[in-house]
Amino acid sequence: MMGWYVQCGLALAVALLSGLLVGVLRRYALARSLMDVPNARSSHTAPTPRGGGVAIVVSMSLALLVLSAMGVIDGHALWALVGAGGLVALVGFLDDHGHVAARWRLLAHFAAAAWALYWLGGVPALMFMGVTVGAGWLWAVLAAVYLVWLLNLYNFMDGIDGIAGVEAVCVCVGGALLYILHGLPGLALPPLLLAAAVGGFLYWNFPPAKIFMGDAGSGFLGIVLGVMSLQAGWAAPQLFWAWLILLGVFVVDATFTLLRRLLRGERVYEAHRSHAYQYAARELGSHRPVTLAVGAINLGWLLPLAVWVGLGGIDGFAGMAIAYAPLLALVLRFNAGKQEAA
Repeated sequence: MMGWYVQCGLALAVALLSGLLVGVLRRYALARSLMDVPNARSSHTAPTPRGGGVAIVVSMSLALLVLSAMGVIDGHALWALVGAGGLVALVGFLDDHGHVAARWRLLAHFAAAAWALYWLGGVPALMFMGVTVGAGWLWAVLAAVYLVWLLNLYNFMDGIDGIAGVEAVCVCVGGALLYILHGLPGLALPPLLLAAAVGGFLYWNFPPAKIFMGDAGSGFLGIVLGVMSLQAGWAAPQLFWAWLILLGVFVVDATFTLLRRLLRGERVYEAHRSHAYQYAARELGSHRPVTLAVGAINLGWLLPLAVWVGLGGIDGFAGMAIAYAPLLALVLRFNAGKQEAA
């Protein structure tokens, strides 16, 4: 087992590498005019460089290669995370620099999900209201849809300064804590290193942001967090539900907004500003309080419930329902999916 001082040193190195790379990418974006220019669908008011999430991709991928070389993670986990995450990041990078048609992006996303599921060995068995489920091709299809939805919702939710970074750090730290409490400290290092990589980026992206994440970073985070949640299910079935609880803020807001827009017949792949967090940012007049509120909800509400589920104190689905109920009330309060004024 790697000593704690080595783990801390590796996490610090990953955070520093990520932060330095973001600085380089910001200069590159400014030189190439890779800017997000405000428009009627934007939540920001000044032209801002984009593409800083590539630093997360590079620093985390290198960290995983180091862990594999040291025997901390096996080759299957390495290929699932780096392969799927790398493909999604590549498509996002190309889209950031030009345009990739939605159908080709979606095809690549499902290919990445299938790749991840292959290297993970399929879908872990889950406990659903006391019944074990998870075998068969249907669950594999549902797992692929789950991964594709998670990576896309992460892109949808990356709309104000710092929110995607804060969410990822909270989820990863919570997931690592679950492993430690469950007696599986060896599995805690990858999510902690992802938190470190995001932390280096967040230094530049915390409100007011000096650079945006871009599709490469948000897509990478979405699918890597999804793969990690399935890995958690392989370690212990209730841990998958615990990870779903940790992801609750993004899952509830994005899913409710999507369903409401679908029911109105809108084109859900088009840019919009109708997520609850976007309405909240406009109502409060600032991104910072919304981003901080997301962190507070994660740590003060979702993490304790995830620990309760992870330690077997309550059924996973029941715990998720309890966790999501007030989140649903919040997205209703902030008009998630409501048609925007012309």
